[in-house]
Amino acid sequence: MTLAETIGNVVGELHAVLLNSNVSEFADKPAGIEQDAALSMTLGKQGHPPPWPRAAGEAASWQIRQIGKLLRQAEVLVISPAAHAAVMAAAATLEPADVSTLDRERDIPMRTALLVLPEPVVVVNRTGSLSDTRAFGWQFITQHQILPTAQYPGVRISTFMDRDGPVQPAGWRQAVSHARASGSPLPPLMPDGMYGMRGDACLALESTETIARLSEDYRQMQDVLTQASQWRAEPVLEMGEWAGGRVVDRYDDFAARYMFAFWRLLSQGVTAAGLPQSPAVRAAAQRSDTPQDPDVRVIRLAAPSPRQSDEAGGAKRVYSHRWPVRMHKVRQWYPSHQEHRVIWRGPYLKGPTDAPLMMGEKVYLVDS
Repeated sequence: MTLAETIGNVVGELHAVLLNSNVSEFADKPAGIEQDAALSMTLGKQGHPPPWPRAAGEAASWQIRQIGKLLRQAEVLVISPAAHAAVMAAAATLEPADVSTLDRERDIPMRTALLVLPEPVVVVNRTGSLSDTRAFGWQFITQHQILPTAQYPGVRISTFMDRDGPVQPAGWRQAVSHARASGSPLPPLMPDGMYGMRGDACLALESTETIARLSEDYRQMQDVLTQASQWRAEPVLEMGEWAGGRVVDRYDDFAARYMFAFWRLLSQGVTAAGLPQSPAVRAAAQRSDTPQDPDVRVIRLAAPSPRQSDEAGGAKRVYSHRWPVRMHKVRQWYPSHQEHRVIWRGPYLKGPTDAPLMMGEKVYLVDS
């Protein structure tokens, strides 16, 4: 019911915006093209081929089947707090159009996976409501647009919220209690949303100016959609906190930016996937919540903490914690591929390797 309500709201608001756009000005336009366009921009981008279901409940049932397939087939990944902080910092540097430079065959190491975060990220949605994202899942798909020939390699992103996370409104607590009392308790990870990303590097050859213009066009459209959703707007209640600060998802693209940053940092070598190997790391994992299941891969920062140099004749500075140093985005030209790729300089951790990691008030704006 929740997924159906979400789909109905998103498609309805997008349809209303398209009715007042230049789509309506085309000569000999097919009847109902605005509705088909709205469905193609939601379900089509998520991998549902046409004809698209008109009923929100039918669309929600399809989404649930795709989530079930994801959970059956996914390789499970757990990201460390330090690597998560790096991804959050990288995601904050991205423009909306940057994510369309994604090449899924080159950037994404596996076709289906579930990435579990070290703690929930509290997201402020466009209507002011809060959600807490605890995991992301992805699957390779074919995206479908209105024209039968308009098909693109893509990636379906599924977000999962924490059943017992920091966002606990009264209605949600009641639903969890009712499910538990009925003998069918809700799972710890609850499906929360679904997005589609193109994975064919469609904007990899575009100039920085074109990327900026397309990003601004995207923001303008999202601003209009936000206006269309004001009837659902609600105040931001003080019901959830995150050590790194809330993510204000004004343009409804946090999931895409986070996953793009995660994949690019992984392919760039800033993060590394593997299981704990050294005795010290294994001992630390046993003292924490790091999974010991051999089927679970742990994502960590690959770059070691740089050594602190001592000034000649000066007192040695002693640090009691570690912290991430800010990174910056670069659109690097690769002559061998004749394209630009978004990469990052940094990040790295400062401080002793055995000291606790300090998460600032806003992890996604990390500074030294």
